[in-house]
Amino acid sequence: MLPLPVVKVGSVPVDGTQPLFILGPCVIESEEFIWDVAERLGAIANSLRLKWVFKASYDKANRSAISSYRGLGVEKGCRILAEIGAKLGVPVTTDVHSPEEAKIAAEHIDLLQIPAFLSRQTDLILAAGETGRAVNVKKGQFMAPWDVKNIAEKLASVGCENFLFTERGTTFGYQNLVTDMRSLYWMRELGYRVIFDATHSVQRPGGLGTTTGGDGKLAPVLARAAVATGCDGVFMETHPDPSKALSDGPNQVPMADIAQVVEKLRRIHSLVTEDS
Repeated sequence: MLPLPVVKVGSVPVDGTQPLFILGPCVIESEEFIWDVAERLGAIANSLRLKWVFKASYDKANRSAISSYRGLGVEKGCRILAEIGAKLGVPVTTDVHSPEEAKIAAEHIDLLQIPAFLSRQTDLILAAGETGRAVNVKKGQFMAPWDVKNIAEKLASVGCENFLFTERGTTFGYQNLVTDMRSLYWMRELGYRVIFDATHSVQRPGGLGTTTGGDGKLAPVLARAAVATGCDGVFMETHPDPSKALSDGPNQVPMADIAQVVEKLRRIHSLVTEDS
């Protein structure tokens, strides 16, 4: 396995000593909502002394139906996230969908996320890499683990060495995903820091007709397997009441469960690290 670099997300180093947790709701449902969730998660993170990043989307650009809620937009959404990050003293992340959005988001956001559906969009990847911000690329559902090397070369071509890859499941027939834990090993073997996306890995894309379904109860199960296999952090969407979420409710983890889930994952990470 090639030596793994230290990736800096804001002031937070991703170096394997502790798992990085990327936590937050799927989308900014309202300004009041996102502040409430952020402050509640901040209290949990502080009490557990987590290494973490707050996440939320300003726009869900790939919703199944035209009637689906999308978000507040890039300008307002990124401003709110920046204010949350400053108040809580935590790095923030959100997904970007175009080179123009990458430039706008980079003025406020510590970690620019490339959505899985856009993971081969060269112009978007180059634009994100050129901002100087850390970049997290979700590996496409259609990609083999070793194909991320091509993405890494695109980022390196514009001087970006501060990036992560995230595993989020692979297409398995219609409206289903499966997670191959070997993917985590193979991407890290190439020399990249790797995050496991527990909640999107249990999606059933388009499974409810006009919306995406999912098996949220399995997200902590797969997260435990991923941390035991070996990864540098866990991405997990959470909501106070997933049944009322405006996006991806079926695969989000209830906020009431988050403290217990992340503490168990941290213990597993500690055991794996001790044995390595």
